[in-house]
Amino acid sequence: MSVRPLTAGHRSRHDVRVRTRPHPAWGVAAVTFATLLAAGAFRSVPGTLMEPISAEFGWSIASISTAVSVNLVLYGLIAPFAAALMGRFGVQRVVSVALLLVAAGGAGSAFVDARWQLVATWGVLVGVGTGSMAMSLAATVVGRWFAARRGLVTGLLAAAASAGQLVFLPLVAHLAETSGWRLPSLVIAAVALAVVPFVLLFLHERPADRGVLAYGAGGDEPVPPSARLTAFSALRLAVRRRAFWFLAGGFAICGASTNGLIGTHFVSAAHDHGMPATTAASLLALVGLFDVAGTIASGWLTDRVDARYLLLGYYLLRGVSLLLLPSVLSPGVEPATWVFVVFYGLDWIATVPPTIALCRQHFGDAGAVVFGWVFASHQVGAAIAAFAAGAVRDATGDYAGAFYGAGALCLAAAAFSLLVGRQAGGTPTGPGVPAGPGAPAVAPEVDGVSAPAATPGPGSPRAAGDPAGAPR
Repeated sequence: MSVRPLTAGHRSRHDVRVRTRPHPAWGVAAVTFATLLAAGAFRSVPGTLMEPISAEFGWSIASISTAVSVNLVLYGLIAPFAAALMGRFGVQRVVSVALLLVAAGGAGSAFVDARWQLVATWGVLVGVGTGSMAMSLAATVVGRWFAARRGLVTGLLAAAASAGQLVFLPLVAHLAETSGWRLPSLVIAAVALAVVPFVLLFLHERPADRGVLAYGAGGDEPVPPSARLTAFSALRLAVRRRAFWFLAGGFAICGASTNGLIGTHFVSAAHDHGMPATTAASLLALVGLFDVAGTIASGWLTDRVDARYLLLGYYLLRGVSLLLLPSVLSPGVEPATWVFVVFYGLDWIATVPPTIALCRQHFGDAGAVVFGWVFASHQVGAAIAAFAAGAVRDATGDYAGAFYGAGALCLAAAAFSLLVGRQAGGTPTGPGVPAGPGAPAVAPEVDGVSAPAATPGPGSPRAAGDPAGAPR
């Protein structure tokens, strides 16, 4: 079949169309942003409602924190399995089922009258549902749809997941104060159901489904990893490398110091110092707003700066802020309180883009599933901190010991960051990264599945004169 060459007029119209039509990847990213924002909102309920639930049923904060801890653990442990299931059954199916689970858990929690029911609804159903829409969703979407601007888009999606947990707190607190603590749970259920149609209509699976390449791709779309690369086979690949252990350890401390401690107990801690719960919730919401800016900036930096050094700075600054927090809390909103809110917000989950980038560098196309396991450690740390901080408060009457302990752990996480992927010569190690000058990249096999060699990311050494190392 002959192909008629384009005339100058045809070529001009084609060029205009290419320049003016947004790449479909941005539409998928927008739907993912909204989904992660909503998923974060679903998880914002427990920390705000602990006080009214305790007042109604006479349950201790520590016992209510048990349900939150179960939620946090499942939120993390489900992530690697969700990433593998997205590869096997599709993103739309997994996310839609997850939203239905959240709706069931949210509606069911409005009718609890026993602690085990709170664990079953808040803990299990909402934990599994939100875990299936955790940061592994962001890693999967970015890995499939973007070959360029990955750090920036990861920052945007991470900001959505985190900000959703915080910016809705004033609404939840207001509804609980004016209409009782059950209404926010019902609202969450309704919102979850409302998001499902948008997922089914607009959350496309792969660029090939729209007849395009990934954004920024210069050649054929890479073949996706085999579905045989399950959550457990990816874990067997990861545990052989020390980079995984340092990333997982640091991210566990990240979860303990954010979701587990501040996200769950800040409102209660501020209330202990005489601050109204609605005011404390509003401050936490502001943390979420500043988190958006901080995480987007972190994504931009991840495209340009060695991710290990970014993590070092983030954990050091967070540790210092937590050590100072007990002296900042007061009945009113003092200037020092504003400084903490702005500073902690900018640093809240800025760790996500560089952590995902390091997983991708070390584990190639298996990076999304491996990050699911790293994220699981994040939530295990959060769960331990959520329960431990409640126990500290019940035993001592305040949260000061919990804040000091978390601050010290963040300093340890900063040290872990320097140890990720470092050898004597300072060269990152991992799949696709040479062990030394002239050494070949190795793509290990797990259960017969080869983990593709990773493309060195920002800050990774490249061969001299490699144009891919130039800023874009």
